[in-house]
Amino acid sequence: MDFPVPLDLLTCTQRKIRVPYPFQWGAPTFDAGEAFAMMAASFVALVESTGTYIAVARYASATPMPPSILSRGIGWQGVGILFSGLFGTGNGSSISVENAGLLALTRVGSRRVVQISAGFMIFFSILGKFGAVFASIPSPIFAALYCLFFAYVGSGGLNFLQFCNLNSFKTKFILGFSVFMGLSIPQYFNEYTAANGFGPVHTRARWFNDMINVPFSSEAFVAGLLAMFLDCTLHGKENAIRKDRGMHFWDKYRSFKSDARSEEFYSLPFDLNKFCPSV
Repeated sequence: MDFPVPLDLLTCTQRKIRVPYPFQWGAPTFDAGEAFAMMAASFVALVESTGTYIAVARYASATPMPPSILSRGIGWQGVGILFSGLFGTGNGSSISVENAGLLALTRVGSRRVVQISAGFMIFFSILGKFGAVFASIPSPIFAALYCLFFAYVGSGGLNFLQFCNLNSFKTKFILGFSVFMGLSIPQYFNEYTAANGFGPVHTRARWFNDMINVPFSSEAFVAGLLAMFLDCTLHGKENAIRKDRGMHFWDKYRSFKSDARSEEFYSLPFDLNKFCPSV
């Protein structure tokens, strides 16, 4: 049973002020096998982040993201992962699915709110006493919030099915098969790992095991991979099939300049567009 940690115990064990700095845990090391394993984990994070980007744009009442904007977001996420490695955080940077659900719940999609929240996060990370207060929040409260946040994010993805032809048996099969296998395969991998202490793929090369076990333990990755593969097997050049797949809706958003509102939603502050142009 999970008991909350007493607040006085957390606050007495935390430093008052601690400023992180690069290479605080020593000089960096490089291992080719571990690098490939982290590349696989990063690829899974990028797949999950892509879906969250699309959900955020939907709930913020913005236009669907052009491919160049999505690539720009993934690129900046890679920069965040680089800084995470320099500061030795122990985990990479990824988009917060919970914040996407919070955006849907509050209907507040202002950049100013995100900037102020980031300032608070930096403040609480430096002053350990304040961060300990949030660490003392009981887990059931977080679980209740997650039930709301993930429900909004999941429904945001299902919302795009309105542009597909759900009367088509091909669409029904792709949707049902990818969702079912996306839940079943990761469940098998996770239960196997919990019971045996290692994943179904267990060789002497730990980096190879991680490259296989980590991606197939992600529901979003497995479901998205199967759906993309099955969807690409259809003859995409036929107009009827393109409408069944919903491709006709995305055609007008393939370019940044095709919609006049793209500049309003996706322009970068401080004149950074000239360094990260959108097409």
